[in-house]
Amino acid sequence: MDGGMSLQLLFAPALSRPDLLAAPVAAALRDLPDLRGEVEVAEIDPALADTAAFCERYGISPAESANCVVIAARRGGETSYAACMVAATTRADVNGLVRRHLDVRKASFAPVETVTAATGMEYGGITPVGLPAGWPVLVDEAVAKTGSVVIGSGIRGSKLRLPGRVLAALPAAQVLPGLGAPVAPPDGVGVPPGT
Repeated sequence: MDGGMSLQLLFAPALSRPDLLAAPVAAALRDLPDLRGEVEVAEIDPALADTAAFCERYGISPAESANCVVIAARRGGETSYAACMVAATTRADVNGLVRRHLDVRKASFAPVETVTAATGMEYGGITPVGLPAGWPVLVDEAVAKTGSVVIGSGIRGSKLRLPGRVLAALPAAQVLPGLGAPVAPPDGVGVPPGT
């Protein structure tokens, strides 16, 4: 196959392909009957799960893709976690808006091992659908207003596609204007690879 040729994504209703979902994602979709009909899944090459590689190879623009970044928030010796959903063309404003919104002293990217162990999801496929109870899901207002956005599925071998309003309707979701800050580099990727 020519290196410049895009691979085609074949989307199906997410719950019709539980083999393409992490167990917590499938369980969360089953528990969200009002939302699950709008969530689709497509199989991808797991080696192409990182945003830049995925977008390039599958012909998806970074503006059509959103990343889930898990934040470790610390205050008074206690650590809590939150997820941030931002467009792939932006980066999460972790040290500004996120830290203030969570009312914590320090906010930083959570360690990969901690996130994968706590979520039951694979690095490179983390998604806000099916995160542990008590984890806020902060959704950038621009992502919430997107007609269709591609996000992780909990595994590296697939991606979900859903309307942004479905992310905003998740039980722990909070929509935050300005959560996604513009990225300076031309590649459009503003979060750690594989999120």
